[in-house]
Amino acid sequence: MRYRLTVLTPTLVGDGRSLSPIDYMVWKDHVNVLDQWRIFRLLAKGPRLEAYLEQLKKSEKLDFASWGGFAQNFAGRRIPFENAAYSTYWNRAMGESLHIPTFAAGASGPYLPGTAIKGALRTGMAFANWRDGMLQNVAERIKGDRPPRQPALLAEEQALGPSGTNRMKFVGAGDSGTVAVSQFKVYLLRTSTLQPRGANFALGWKRSPSGAVDGARPDDSTPAFAEMAAPGTAFQGQWDEKSFFLQAEVRRFIRWHEGFNREKIFEAANIYAAGVLSLQRHYASWAGMGLLDQSLTELEQRVEQARAKGSCVLSIGWGGGLPAKSAWLDSSNADYRLILQQFGFYNKALAANLPFPKTRRIVFLNNRPATLPGWVELSVE
Repeated sequence: MRYRLTVLTPTLVGDGRSLSPIDYMVWKDHVNVLDQWRIFRLLAKGPRLEAYLEQLKKSEKLDFASWGGFAQNFAGRRIPFENAAYSTYWNRAMGESLHIPTFAAGASGPYLPGTAIKGALRTGMAFANWRDGMLQNVAERIKGDRPPRQPALLAEEQALGPSGTNRMKFVGAGDSGTVAVSQFKVYLLRTSTLQPRGANFALGWKRSPSGAVDGARPDDSTPAFAEMAAPGTAFQGQWDEKSFFLQAEVRRFIRWHEGFNREKIFEAANIYAAGVLSLQRHYASWAGMGLLDQSLTELEQRVEQARAKGSCVLSIGWGGGLPAKSAWLDSSNADYRLILQQFGFYNKALAANLPFPKTRRIVFLNNRPATLPGWVELSVE
């Protein structure tokens, strides 16, 4: 069998690599990735190599006036911006904003790692099989002097089964085949936040290194750029189901209920997707982002369509944030907040008396805050 994964919103599944601002130059609304080895070999024949190496060493970005010809003649690939206006934002940006995370790619081209699919399905299964008392047990486990390194491991085993009989062993997804580089663009993202305003909330946009600007002035916030697969891109790869686990005697031995199959896993993923989208729609309402709310409504409709035809909708990859990666969605729960307080990273956000988490990475389309990254539809052919 084979799976087909269709991108619904701009999606980035990377391998931890990114383009530093000395690896590329922006020219004609494209990110032109430089072939540095060709450049080194060329400059080694003349006196300009030392000057080029010195700029690579000291500069945040290459001086276009001096080295712009490389963007035209020595680019290994050219990735277009989703909108021509982003070149202006890039020219004004500094620091980490200039580092562009890239999609996973091998020698033959970009591909989707199968682990991204399996991880998203696993989160959905854990969410759908969560039972009363499991969260309280996790909260109790972290109260000691030496809390365990993986306090939720027992809860995950209760939801999915121990390692030897884990229900996710039933399915396997291989890495996809490569897709054309023309399917990718460099998208602009900004981080939204909620700010208190009377009894309600107001939209803000995060600005580095700290603080936020008014929601009506997104251009003054700190941008982020990422190479993402455009909506409509399709990845295909090998899908495996271990029919051994469907034998009646095996089911009895490992204590799997009779109706468990791929459809149950996909239904769990859809239940989780519906929960996440409901949470995100509340956020869009608080922030007053109409385009985002419209996009989320369309995704909710896509979930219902997926249920009807036996596929599922997933949130995968970079930029989804905590709501799209956690198997527990009720952030107002006292036990959940107690668990998060054990990790200092969350303490400031939890103390703000605002909805948690109060930030989202928002993908801009045509220079307007439009959607959330990483939503896809998975079907098995």
